[in-house]
Amino acid sequence: MSKIGIMGGTFDPIHIGHLIAAESAREQSGLDEVWFIPSYGPPLKANEPGVSGERRYEMVCDAIESNKAFRALDIELQRGGVSYSYDTIVELQGRYPNHSFSYIIGSDRINDLPKWHEIEQLAARISFIGLERPGNPVDISALPFFLQERVCLVHMPAIAISSTAIRSKVKAGQSVQYLVPDSVNSYMRRYNLYES
Repeated sequence: MSKIGIMGGTFDPIHIGHLIAAESAREQSGLDEVWFIPSYGPPLKANEPGVSGERRYEMVCDAIESNKAFRALDIELQRGGVSYSYDTIVELQGRYPNHSFSYIIGSDRINDLPKWHEIEQLAARISFIGLERPGNPVDISALPFFLQERVCLVHMPAIAISSTAIRSKVKAGQSVQYLVPDSVNSYMRRYNLYES
């Protein structure tokens, strides 16, 4: 059975922090692969992604091209609507019955787990890999018991990069070199993304 980690998010745009988080989770959790799944409409974010799903998916594909353990899927973009993780896992388990899945989430999202759609049913199907950053300890005991036993923490370096900051820098005409892969930087410039 292959062990697959799921990296969800808007990836608007994908950046180096996403890639380091995925690789940290893969190495420390013994995952065979990490699958990046851009969301169509994130349920817990107030704002819609600024760039189309097609553009975000293409940037993800460009960003992960050099890592054979990384893969991109557009199933949430194809499904449309609100991108509930539960629906995605049900679909993935139907397509890939011989794979086991874990969601990779940042330490800032661990406390939000009880708010996830159908969380008890989701936790019965998968586990969660929580990325614990230096200076941001996670208290798993604050979660409901059924989640405490489903969350495994791994460590990752503190990387203060966000998609919001990258969009702001591009809009201000500043460089984002080294914050995003070169291929993503070229893609953003080619299509004038985030400039206004």
